[in-house]
Amino acid sequence: MYAEERQQAIVERARTEGRVDVADLAEEFGLTTETIRRDMSVLERHGLLRRVHGGAIPVERLGFEPGLADRDEVRTAEKERIAKAALAELPAEGAVLLDAGTTTARMAEAWPAERELTVVTNSVPIAGSLVTRPRTTVLIVGGKVRGRTMASVEDWALRSLADTRVDVAFVGTNGLTAGHGLSTPDSSEAAVKRAMIAAARRVVVLADHTKIGTDCLVRFGTLSEVDVLVTDNGLDADTARHLETEGPKVIRA
Repeated sequence: MYAEERQQAIVERARTEGRVDVADLAEEFGLTTETIRRDMSVLERHGLLRRVHGGAIPVERLGFEPGLADRDEVRTAEKERIAKAALAELPAEGAVLLDAGTTTARMAEAWPAERELTVVTNSVPIAGSLVTRPRTTVLIVGGKVRGRTMASVEDWALRSLADTRVDVAFVGTNGLTAGHGLSTPDSSEAAVKRAMIAAARRVVVLADHTKIGTDCLVRFGTLSEVDVLVTDNGLDADTARHLETEGPKVIRA
């Protein structure tokens, strides 16, 4: 197993169990505790884990979140597949909402040039990417821009979204469970995501399989409000079927 694969497994274990122990991981992988500690240090620098005595916990459990650059380096292949699959949910014409995030940013990069669409987004990078498409009208939601995610949030953003109605909202999430619904570490981002869901006739959630089964600090929606969940094939079929009983169609890209 390569170091990157091992570190990915450590993050997934932490998100599933809420904590990972250095000694247990060293025994499981047949490595020294020093190697596992180095892995944890790498993951902490990327904003994915927080070191604690004897182990580590996922940042979501503490209400922390990785920055945009750190998140963009994680699960790139899965995000590409999810983004391309989500493009199939675009209407032929009309208006859509694109939430801030690395997977929705990949949607913007692969945007179909021939579609006559209006895109409303709270993401500065996404607006910059789509404004070059001649048939796409871009409306950027105003507000305070969070440096961590480059997303517009707070009152100006919420007032703008309150007067908005679109055909489809493409929304990202940091956590998704049947019990707690959709969640994210930051309350201001949660409020904007909640407003996006309210502004849309259909809601499509984009989330790689590591987000599923994870609860974050602030809930912004329930699965019954979601029409389609686009994830990757790392999600097992049984879990996908269980999630579909809560409302959304599940697409595993």
